[in-house]
Amino acid sequence: MKKLILLMMAFVMFYMANAQMITQKDKDRAAALVKQMTLEEKLSYIGGHEGFYIRAIPRLNIPQIRMADGPQGVRNNTQSTMFACGIAAASTWNRDIVHRMGVGLGQDSRARGVHILLGPGVNIYRSPLCGRNFEYFGEDPYLASETAVQYIKGVQSQGVIATVKHFAGNNQEWDRHQVSSDIDERTLQEIYLPTFRKAVQVAKVGAVMSSYNLVNGVHASENYELAVNILRKMWGFEGMFMSDWNATYSGVGAANGGLDLEMPSGKCMNQKNLTAAILSGAVPVATIDQKVQNILQVLIAYGFFDREQLDKSIPEQNPFGDQVALDMAREGIVLLKNEQQFLPLAKGNVVVVGPNSGNIPTGGGSGFVHPFSTVSVGQGMSQMGKQFKVQQVEEYLWTKDLGTSGEFFTDNTCTKKGLTGSYYATKLISGTPVLSQVDATVDFDWAKGAPAGLPKDKFSAAWTGVFVPSADGSVMFKVEGDDGYRLFVDGKEVVADWRNHKKSARFGSLDVKAGKQYSIRLEYYDDLSDASIQLSYGKSNTDLDKLVKEANSVIYCAGFNSDTEKENSDRTFELPKEQISRINALAAKNSNLIVVLNAGGAVDFTGWSDKAKAILMAWYPGQVGGKAIAEIVTGKISPSGRLPITMESKAQDNPTYLNYHLNVDTMVRKGTFQKRVCYNEGVFVGYRGYDRSKIEPLYPFGFGLSYTTFEYANLQVSPQAGLVKVSFDITNTGKFDASDVAQVYVGENAPKVMRPSRELKAYEKVFLKKGEKKHVELLLDKEAFEYWDIQTHAFVVNPGDFTISVGRSAKDIKLTGLCKVNM
Repeated sequence: MKKLILLMMAFVMFYMANAQMITQKDKDRAAALVKQMTLEEKLSYIGGHEGFYIRAIPRLNIPQIRMADGPQGVRNNTQSTMFACGIAAASTWNRDIVHRMGVGLGQDSRARGVHILLGPGVNIYRSPLCGRNFEYFGEDPYLASETAVQYIKGVQSQGVIATVKHFAGNNQEWDRHQVSSDIDERTLQEIYLPTFRKAVQVAKVGAVMSSYNLVNGVHASENYELAVNILRKMWGFEGMFMSDWNATYSGVGAANGGLDLEMPSGKCMNQKNLTAAILSGAVPVATIDQKVQNILQVLIAYGFFDREQLDKSIPEQNPFGDQVALDMAREGIVLLKNEQQFLPLAKGNVVVVGPNSGNIPTGGGSGFVHPFSTVSVGQGMSQMGKQFKVQQVEEYLWTKDLGTSGEFFTDNTCTKKGLTGSYYATKLISGTPVLSQVDATVDFDWAKGAPAGLPKDKFSAAWTGVFVPSADGSVMFKVEGDDGYRLFVDGKEVVADWRNHKKSARFGSLDVKAGKQYSIRLEYYDDLSDASIQLSYGKSNTDLDKLVKEANSVIYCAGFNSDTEKENSDRTFELPKEQISRINALAAKNSNLIVVLNAGGAVDFTGWSDKAKAILMAWYPGQVGGKAIAEIVTGKISPSGRLPITMESKAQDNPTYLNYHLNVDTMVRKGTFQKRVCYNEGVFVGYRGYDRSKIEPLYPFGFGLSYTTFEYANLQVSPQAGLVKVSFDITNTGKFDASDVAQVYVGENAPKVMRPSRELKAYEKVFLKKGEKKHVELLLDKEAFEYWDIQTHAFVVNPGDFTISVGRSAKDIKLTGLCKVNM
């Protein structure tokens, strides 16, 4: 049976791999349909339908097409496999496993009747602050490209269109609708476009999605230079170019700027706007026809007009995807620190604690997935055998029931339990309240409308009272809400996210004395759409200290989650203060501390990393990430993840530190101020910038520890037939079977223009049993030696000498050789 399934999968993959190309027959069929469509039908067709669909046209047998987020798993009203996030996928440095992830995503899509998957996200990691870094593939365009190509090929092998996004320059999330990424031509071509180009030219991706931001002063959804001159004419893209959701800003601009499909609906490119533009000659009918043609021909090429997309033979809870999710988590986790070879643990009493110890965190927004089941770190450690006694302990005991707690009162007389809620008809928390009442809990979700007497949107509320703790110690406040909220204790702001946003959660800790009165004021406002607010508080678990002191080792699960790292907002470089305090407190009681870090990029390690004997960068590891972490901690497998980013010692070291937020004057465009960020670091982003500045990073690009050791030898560099062959031997000289990632960097010795001293141009993940030696051969083509020439507007190679470096990271070079290139 297994052989039959494998043969069927191989046949489907072969068939679909050869069906990806848009043929002349597909184009002719699409053109015939365009000719039969009325102008009204065409104008309706280029706007999305019901949120995640392309509308059907029954009279022409054009079917409805379903889309779904997202990069780490199929979402939108469904459960599915939750794979490790994008940056964790890149951390595997394993093309095969990323391809299998793509296959799993494609199968999950077919099992739900999804035609178009809205992934992968491939924007370059510039700074750790970007809220969507977790979705992307790191700082290096070559690694990101190789990862994206395999992801896309895997998805599309299953008869599902992949969507590469966000085109282009979407390297920050703050104020993303208004900020312009000002990027010079060479930097754009060498750093920020290569992954998109390979997605189009190598992976033959079916769809490209625009970003929210402007690029050089023009929104990406109407940027003719990007969408037409580069994407269509330079790269030969023949699929559909769609907007991100509500990322279209004008009908005529988008129509003439190259956008084919506006999502989630035709708010700008609609009949009203474009009919008038067509009649005035501002938009040619041929432009509309081409948009419809682009959409139809790729849908036809994928067989959507001739077969049912829903494949009932694929289970929604797919065993294939479950296995890939585990394999990817195993290979993507990076061991950053292992003081005195503390890991792996052999046995003992282990306490697992921390905000992410009992759950599997993930980034928020379109990258959020609802899995069927998860394995947390606490659960994973409990599965590691009888030699481990594992206790997963909660730091705080939480409650939302303020009224019955006996600790919250409406005023300092302490006669009425709860808080006094005052509700206002404006966002300003001012004037006479429309409604005042005692609220035993602050736990409201006004999805169906605000309280009586308040407008549906743009209202506010404030809850006041006193908090009288029953015991000395530390308490934690948690506020969740959509939109703005802030909590004051004795007039001091303790928790805040005071801005328009989707639901988020923030925490704030406080040391308190029993019986003392603390004034409480929680403020909230709603702007548009959803409205919700919840206040919880937690008491310290008094058993924790005793358990930690008695343990042989402690695992603290730190970092961010979908509330604090997500799309449409950036995150802090620092970990939450309460986590840093907890790490220090735990280390003071037990020096055998292991920190498992969940984040989509680098964090500030200052003030806590020296307290840990071991640190694992777990990213957001997917549905069974806790099992993979436990396997690494206990030595069932040796860690093999390698960083796809550089981690700085301090924020100021990052090459983009002065160039991440506004650094040039705003400009007026269409009557509004547009914010601008000029990428002044140019091509020197990530490790390229550290090499240039001579600043030593805390953890370099490509870095990752293992439980074994490797030896590199016998480098040979030999040009042959337009290629350069780089060969060498790797030997596992340690005591564990393990994988290593051999990385090949190329640097021009006498460049005509300023270039990075070395750039990644090849890599291979190699598994070696202890004592085993393998011979590795990698080929470098012309692209490995090119740079973008702003005079000829093309990639060129300067004949001359190049240094070939082979290493285990950008800073750990084992072998070097010279090569004379004349291509």
